[in-house]
Amino acid sequence: QVQLVESGGGLVQAGGSLRLSCAASGRTFTTYTMGWFRQAPGKEREFVATIRPISMSADYADSVKGRFTISRDNAKNTVYLQMNSLKPEDTAVYYCAAGIQGSSRRQLDYAYWGQGTQVTVSS
Repeated sequence: QVQLVESGGGLVQAGGSLRLSCAASGRTFTTYTMGWFRQAPGKEREFVATIRPISMSADYADSVKGRFTISRDNAKNTVYLQMNSLKPEDTAVYYCAAGIQGSSRRQLDYAYWGQGTQVTVSS
């Protein structure tokens, strides 16, 4: 069982930046593909970004491409989401997830999920 804990959410004005962190338990962190998803009020949970465990190759939703950067520090068992040029439509609860296959955009491919962290972007 993998435990994931997100942090770094908060309130920011449009155009600002936030850096989310997701700390994972266990010594097998390097075997997992990590992903970020988000869910806005009244919306379905959607894919944001994913990163592979060794190659560090990443994939992004079109809505965040060029603004968000996913990274990971395997030594610290932590994955990050750097969010720049934030827009009000980025407002959502952001979830960290871990899966056993690489660079998936499907939430069903992730077996472990964090509790989420709220990101609110004001106009």
